[in-house]
Amino acid sequence: MRSATCTAPVNIAVIKYWGKRDEELLLPINDSISVTLSEMYAKTTIVASPEFDKNRIWLNGEEQTFDSPRILNVLRQFREEVKKARLTGDIYSWNLHVCSENNFPTAAGLASSAAGYACLVYTLATLYGLQDRLELSSIARLGSGSACRSVYGGFVQWNAGTKPDGSDSIAVQLAPSTHWPDLEILILVVSDNRKKTSSTGGMERSVKTSPLIAYRASKCVPERIQGITKAIQDRDFETFADITMKDSNQFHAVCLDTYPPCVYLNDVSHAIIDLVHRFNAASGRTKVAYTFDAGPNACLYLLRQDVPQVLNLVKTAFPNDKSSSSDYLKGIPITEEPLPESLSSAMNLEPIGHNLLKYIIHTRVGEGPQILPETNSLLTTSGLPKSN
Repeated sequence: MRSATCTAPVNIAVIKYWGKRDEELLLPINDSISVTLSEMYAKTTIVASPEFDKNRIWLNGEEQTFDSPRILNVLRQFREEVKKARLTGDIYSWNLHVCSENNFPTAAGLASSAAGYACLVYTLATLYGLQDRLELSSIARLGSGSACRSVYGGFVQWNAGTKPDGSDSIAVQLAPSTHWPDLEILILVVSDNRKKTSSTGGMERSVKTSPLIAYRASKCVPERIQGITKAIQDRDFETFADITMKDSNQFHAVCLDTYPPCVYLNDVSHAIIDLVHRFNAASGRTKVAYTFDAGPNACLYLLRQDVPQVLNLVKTAFPNDKSSSSDYLKGIPITEEPLPESLSSAMNLEPIGHNLLKYIIHTRVGEGPQILPETNSLLTTSGLPKSN
């Protein structure tokens, strides 16, 4: 028996991936850039044994069937890479028991599949001692496109590539997590429910029906990739923020341009967008940037010095009965500061609605996948979940 336990982080794109040119290989129609987050991750244990009579998998406490096409594709590609590396041994044919948990909502537009599949691939590689010998981002991509970006920490670009076999569709790190230590993130969780339209289904519908998506991929994204890459290199927050918000808006415009439309934002999401623009206008410069993946939850990028006041802004606009609870404000502790009266007056700041946010996560730019000691295993020595 052999086992390994690892974590892999969530990444939130600032230049979005939306639309595939190949559904089977999960090849995107455009490049994308993301920021890897700390505090939010998937944790996976894999045990391999010649005694196991079949492969089994448990996700967030529930056993699932091991016949998901994407999981099977990941395993198949992993074993192909093992063959290419001319590695031999019976262990590669042993059946697996896999147990994985997320410490954040699943399928709610917070990149759970990205963290999950990146963790699956990295834990597999760790199990066999191959994490430094294989190109892991291309294998993770076969599980979930954006998973290829969670193989790295810091700032990551997924190159769409042009080759039909997808061999050049891989992720590369633009800068490590230490590059921009002052950049921080507030996640405003509006809903932790499973979204009505999956990202996979939404993308497929957009590619087939949206005239805007081709213009975005060919014209807008290349310019934004260039602009935001320089902003990251220069730690130019205002340029980074403006491009991030414009790309988020256009991504959701493509979703609405889809027929029938894919609607991921709700009234609270739009209220957050309005609040951010009002705050930036009253401040005289761009201090906060929002971005929304395929869901209603907001990811706010901002500099560390502005986090205490922005937290106060959010709590004032969205009062919550649980605001003083540790279950409401999660992640890195914050000491909030009141907004200056002049700023509140300029914004005409008043409560938008009561208990509209589920909770808030404070995080920052994080590292890539990590190997954990055996004591962190999610499986017992017999290969069954400890939670059972």
